[in-house]
Amino acid sequence: MAYIQFLGAAGVVTGSKHLINTSKNGSGGIQVLIDCGLFQGQKEWRERNWQDPPIPVRDVDAVILTHAHLDHSGWIPRLVKLGFKGPIYATPATIDLCAILLPDSGHLQAEDAAFHNKRKSSKHSPALPLYTAEEAEECMKYFRPVEFGQTQPLQPDFGFRFVRASHIVGSSMVELTLGSQRLLFTGDIGRVRDSQIAPGRVLHSGPTEGEMADLVVMESTYGNRLHPTTDPRPELARLVRDTVKRGGCVIVPAFAVERTQKLLFMLKELIESGQIPRVPVHTDSPMAIQAVNIFLKHGEEFSEETRQLIARYGSPLTWDGFYFDTTPADSKKINDSHYPMIIVSSSGMCTGGRILHHLLQRLPDPRNLMLFIGFQSPGTRGFTIKNGAREAKMYGEVVPVRAQVAALEQFSDHADTPELLEWLHTFKNAPSRTYLVHGEPAAAAALRASMTQDLGWRVEVAQYMQKVPVGSGQVAAP
Repeated sequence: MAYIQFLGAAGVVTGSKHLINTSKNGSGGIQVLIDCGLFQGQKEWRERNWQDPPIPVRDVDAVILTHAHLDHSGWIPRLVKLGFKGPIYATPATIDLCAILLPDSGHLQAEDAAFHNKRKSSKHSPALPLYTAEEAEECMKYFRPVEFGQTQPLQPDFGFRFVRASHIVGSSMVELTLGSQRLLFTGDIGRVRDSQIAPGRVLHSGPTEGEMADLVVMESTYGNRLHPTTDPRPELARLVRDTVKRGGCVIVPAFAVERTQKLLFMLKELIESGQIPRVPVHTDSPMAIQAVNIFLKHGEEFSEETRQLIARYGSPLTWDGFYFDTTPADSKKINDSHYPMIIVSSSGMCTGGRILHHLLQRLPDPRNLMLFIGFQSPGTRGFTIKNGAREAKMYGEVVPVRAQVAALEQFSDHADTPELLEWLHTFKNAPSRTYLVHGEPAAAAALRASMTQDLGWRVEVAQYMQKVPVGSGQVAAP
């Protein structure tokens, strides 16, 4: 019997991988992965990145990718390294982003491994990367573009199409048809409200409405939280002004795609309106220029607010006082300066990358500000610092946290519970089953309760390695 097996993002907000096996009586059919993400955060999760999947990699026939974030795409180079040779279907914008995100992920892993080997700060000798930049570049030849709304057959009775998720540029949900069954995999769901309630939103609000599905696999990241509805700009301006006044620097760990672009436009607007002083703004990421160019290339997905900002100010790459530091030498020059500035660097959860070098130097100084503008998964360094830790460990060193730590929650591109319910109410039918993934246990449990009470749907929280038969109300054993 055909089934879905949850190989990741079950009980955690990371490592999205959902296997669909369409074989009947153990023969025929194909095996497809919906997403192929990296596990991030706690050690026990990260160790899963080194484990082989429960089926031979060469038996996976295809990957269907919802979007480019590494917790959904970052295991693809490893999959290819282990022997996968099939097509990887994604929207054109997602492919553009993966072409920079995946090699950068490989580069950062190799860089971190080399750093650990140099300092002998890893228990593994030698420390190795999961994959290299070159291996990530090699996997791009397997990507196949599929436009939104275009039906892509996989077998005579098995096909899919992408519909908009409005999470990041190119992000999609996967509508999959298997015989008479329609399955919907949401990936990450973008904000449902307009810019009056989600100020600074880059994309037009709201995922595709009016869905029909027999079974839904749905994210639950913000299942137990509500987004603030206030404009983040006054508080952002105050935090920057206060930090500059005391001679400090603002360090912002930010995801290189979408979040960084949103923040840069907001900072530009605040500078031009005189709400914050004209201090240097450094985007310290090797992929910054490429990410900005890809962002500007896909204007068909922009909100009206974003269109107006681009028309007014042009490309961030041309702005005076904004610097894009692509080389290690550029990055090191930032740390040679002790004047006030704003540093935007990845990774967004402080799990690796250049942000760590800035934190090593600037966290001990109480004049500085560490500003979080994105979700921090439990077990990550960012989560630890955001939740009041007095010290953090980086590259084998214990670094005191004396800098001010603040967070602006309005930047999230995940829909919260009221927004999710608003979208789910547009469904043309109630699915027979809904499985919640990509959420902490408390968030998934809270969203399940809200959906059951508000919609009357049958909702379950997916378990790691659980198998769910398609076309049956029964649940197979893990």
